[in-house]
Amino acid sequence: MATVKVNLGKDSYEIEIERGLLDRVGEKIRALTKAEKIAVITDDHVEPLYGERIRKVLTEAGFDVRVIAIPAGEASKNMKVLSDVYDALSEFNMSRSDALVTLSGGVPGDLGGFAAATYMRGIPFFQIPTTILAQIDSSVGGKVAVDLPSGKNLAGAFYQPKGVFIDPDLLKTLPTRYVHDGLAEAVKYGCIGDRELFEIFEALETEEDLEKHIEEIILHSVLQKTRVVEEDEFDTGKRQVLNFGHTIGHAVERYFHYSTFTHGEGVAIGMSLLTEQTEKMGLTEKGTASRLIRVLHKLSLPTSIGVPAEDLIPQIMHDKKRRGKKITLVVLKKIGEAELLTISTDELSRYIVTE
Repeated sequence: MATVKVNLGKDSYEIEIERGLLDRVGEKIRALTKAEKIAVITDDHVEPLYGERIRKVLTEAGFDVRVIAIPAGEASKNMKVLSDVYDALSEFNMSRSDALVTLSGGVPGDLGGFAAATYMRGIPFFQIPTTILAQIDSSVGGKVAVDLPSGKNLAGAFYQPKGVFIDPDLLKTLPTRYVHDGLAEAVKYGCIGDRELFEIFEALETEEDLEKHIEEIILHSVLQKTRVVEEDEFDTGKRQVLNFGHTIGHAVERYFHYSTFTHGEGVAIGMSLLTEQTEKMGLTEKGTASRLIRVLHKLSLPTSIGVPAEDLIPQIMHDKKRRGKKITLVVLKKIGEAELLTISTDELSRYIVTE
């Protein structure tokens, strides 16, 4: 088992990574909380697979358990579904000393975490991510949120879990597209700060190679994100480097109403388009874009989009990283090294070229 400590003072916690960990999370959570009740927030894809199993594990650890399944998909990460979750927690008679567990991908994780942060002004919560995207990215760092009609993650908070339990075996029920979707974030980590991780992807040839290296990829990614979060917990400085590919990626997701491209696919497009352009501008080492695109194609991820740049730029104006007429882009200097570049929104057309 690999254990990563997230050092955030009084909000510190551990991330555990081990195959088969799901069947031992009851005893681990029991050691971290005196809660009598646990509400498990999941979705209607995950609940049929693991709902009874997590109920049994937590019940055997002495908890009174309620499993709450929300509709799967980004469209559920909204205020209406959040209100439904609040109602379910209230009906379960949850107290401030009880706890919440998210058993899920990113959507129930983000929404459930935000519910934990705000219900009764905050109750403890634990993360059991079931997708690669959640395991390497959204379950680490304490960002919790829901979407508003005007943009993604616009209602949210920084609220750290009490523990994160990553079981790579849970990925076996995940369709290949969504494994590759999540790995876009791992490629991002390789690009911005872990050249060795990027080179692992370059060496992969088959799905069997990927399976063989998946725990190593998860650990590298978690370590990279943990280092950044420890330096900038509240996303005011260096943590913005984690947004590589996301400014354009979120715009792509929003343009297609979150129905055509997954989050990771949007990020892959964003990383590729921006790096191709910054390389042409002399900001990025020559050959970087082609290396990045080759790795993304290995994972069957898109790297371009048939939408005019002028149609994407208005979507970027809803990005929460915009500050008035300024926005910060994450630009690769070379594989393994990135920098923040603040530009005027009037300059976006220089950096976003889709044709």
